[in-house]
Order: sequence, then structure tokens, then C-alpha cells
Amino acid sequence: MHRRPRITIVGAGNLGTALAMCLHRAGYVIDQVVFRNSGASRRRAAALAKRVGARAVDVARATIDSDVVWLCVPDDAVAKVERSLAQKSDWKGRVALHSSGALASDEMAALRRRGALAASVHPLMTFVAGSRQAGLSRTGLLHTGSQPSLAGVPFAIEGDAPAVRASRAIVKELGGKAYTIRRQDKVAYHAWGTFASPLLTALLATTEHVAAAAGVNRREAKRRMLPILQQTLANYVALDAAGSFSGPIVRGDVETIRRHLRVLRKVPEAGEVYAALAKAAVRYLPGRRKPQVARLLNK
Repeated sequence: MHRRPRITIVGAGNLGTALAMCLHRAGYVIDQVVFRNSGASRRRAAALAKRVGARAVDVARATIDSDVVWLCVPDDAVAKVERSLAQKSDWKGRVALHSSGALASDEMAALRRRGALAASVHPLMTFVAGSRQAGLSRTGLLHTGSQPSLAGVPFAIEGDAPAVRASRAIVKELGGKAYTIRRQDKVAYHAWGTFASPLLTALLATTEHVAAAAGVNRREAKRRMLPILQQTLANYVALDAAGSFSGPIVRGDVETIRRHLRVLRKVPEAGEVYAALAKAAVRYLPGRRKPQVARLLNK
């Protein structure tokens, strides 16, 4: 494409909204925001379409005139939506993208059969409800921006060569970083991303319950934890995992670990998380008295 392509966004959830807003700010024309038939989807799509100067269109009534159609729908809806879209207009030469982290471009088989050039384009980033997004500054300290941004975000891309080239050009204009991924690696890639954000959030939620066992309420626990969380992330950025690892496991303090496991019987789920992460620490990170610590954790 020698000109900037016109784009249709399918899905107005957290990712679709952030992507459409970033594309709009980068100067792309958003033709349509396509939604499925629920009232909530309709309202979200209408609100997003108004913000980016597009039309909100029900998937059953959509006609595709855009150069690029970008599916931002849940994984289990990708195949169903693309089959529905395959009946709309002429797809020859159009670029069809989806943003599933776990699924490959093969999921766009119906559109490919109609002549579309397909790719999967996944940003390794978390998108949550609301307009405010937190991030890390160059110093490693947390900051909050007023608008979601894709600047600096890595995008994993695979698919048909022309669709990959078009995707890379768009990602570059969004300020993102495009990387090639093999389709057979996508599930492991997505599991990696799940560890990096959703499961990290689950860990933080678990720490709040352990704080409660220590007599500290959730709000106060969050406030008190922020300095150590920020410093841990800054250490990880500067020193990698091994250099930023501290605490009783690196010291080989078996008795302290034993006491932790004992008190965490009051919070069984947290005890299971502690044991699993401690076993991973013994396997992957430096520490003294590893055989003794491993035996204690495996009791």
C-alpha cells in the first residue's frame, strides 16, 4: 500500500477501543466500528465511533469497503466473526487482521478463501476498562497517562507476506515494535504474556489476602507495597532476574521459609502460590542451601 490504508475495527472492547484511538491519533481513517448484536456492544461501538469519526455498524449489516479489517474480538469469537464477514463484499486484495495472542492467522481461513490477505497482529500489552493506563517511566517508576498508548509496545506478527508488510507499516506509525513470530509458537507466546500481566495481577491480589492475615486491610496493603513493587521492577530492569532476587530463598533461610508455610495454612490458596513460586525460584534463581529448601517445599 502506497497510501495510508482505511481501516475497519471489529469489536469495541478494551483492545479495540485503544487500537482505534491510537490509529485515529496517528492520522488513520477509521471507516467503521463493527459490533455484534448485544446492547452493550452497540453502545460501546457507538461511543467509540463518535470519538474517531467512524460509523457504528452491526456485523449482520456491515459491508466492507476498507483496505484493512482488524478483528479485536475474544479468541473464541474470531472464527465465527470472520466467517460472517466473509460473506460481505469482495475480499480480494484486502488485508484481514486479528489480534489474538494464542491463535495464528490460520483462523482467518474463510476470508483467505475469499481472497483476503491475513495476518495475526498481537500487542504484548494489557488493556483494561477505562481511559487511564499505568506504565513504567524510563527510571522504572510507575506513572499514569491520561490516554492509552501503543508507543514502544511489541507486536508479534505472522501471516501472509503482504499482510505482514502492511501490519509492520501500521505498527511503525503507531510507535510500536514489530516482531516476527512462528505460528506454532503462538500458544507458548501467549502463555508468556499471561505470566507477565494477568497472573502477575493475580499474584498481587494474593498478596492482599496475605496482608489481611497480617492485620493490614487491602487499601493500606496496596499503599505500603508500592515502594517495594516499584523498586523490584526497577531492579529487574537494571539487573535482570538473578541480580534483583532477594529474601529468604536466596539466603537459604530454611527456618523462615518453614514459618511462612506454617502461617500460610490460614490462607490455603496463598500457601499454594507461595510454594509454587518458591519452587520456581529454587529452579531458576540463585540461592543457598537449595536441596534443603527444595525438600521443605516438597513435603
